[in-house]
Amino acid sequence: MKNWNALYANVLESLKMQLSPFLMYHRWKHTQHVIELAEQIAKHEHITEDELLLLKTAALFHDAGFISGIYVGHEEEGVRMAENILPDYGYNIKEIEIIADMIRATIIPQQPKTKLECILADADLEYLGTTNFEHLGNILYLELRHFHPNLSLDEWNEMQINFLQSHVYHTDYCIQNRAPLKEKNLNRLIKKRVKQEKLQTQSRKRSN
Repeated sequence: MKNWNALYANVLESLKMQLSPFLMYHRWKHTQHVIELAEQIAKHEHITEDELLLLKTAALFHDAGFISGIYVGHEEEGVRMAENILPDYGYNIKEIEIIADMIRATIIPQQPKTKLECILADADLEYLGTTNFEHLGNILYLELRHFHPNLSLDEWNEMQINFLQSHVYHTDYCIQNRAPLKEKNLNRLIKKRVKQEKLQTQSRKRSN
């Protein structure tokens, strides 16, 4: 029998204690939020209770690899952690393989294949289609600045535009409830870029 409550408490405590303070976006609260979002999306995707437990477990580990100090490639570290820890909590080899594939489905660019992978992928990037997009984007920018000190705000906004243009939601729930606002967030960034370009053009004309 799986002991989800003990697993959740122990992994979350590890995230609280061991994640770098420079991870301002990928904190333990992000993991907690993704678990909640995965449950919310799952209600509309008709999965079983057993599948839901595997989904929540994958969400719990999807960013746990950051504990290792690795930024790019942290998903595989999370897979390794899950493979080492989960047998002690009653998970079998097949279940751990399903969980590992879900964690890998959060790698950017996302390429989920199963329903469970689609749910976790959408839960992880759900914020793109919410009113919190700008606020959370600013926090993520500050996090990235620690690793890329020369990253300018204009460059970051361009990265966000490119990302939003290439990103797609995979579940019916997010396609219906998050994609429309994601498009508005994209258009807002594009308008900001156009305005900035006009100001730069005017500034160059005045200097000449």
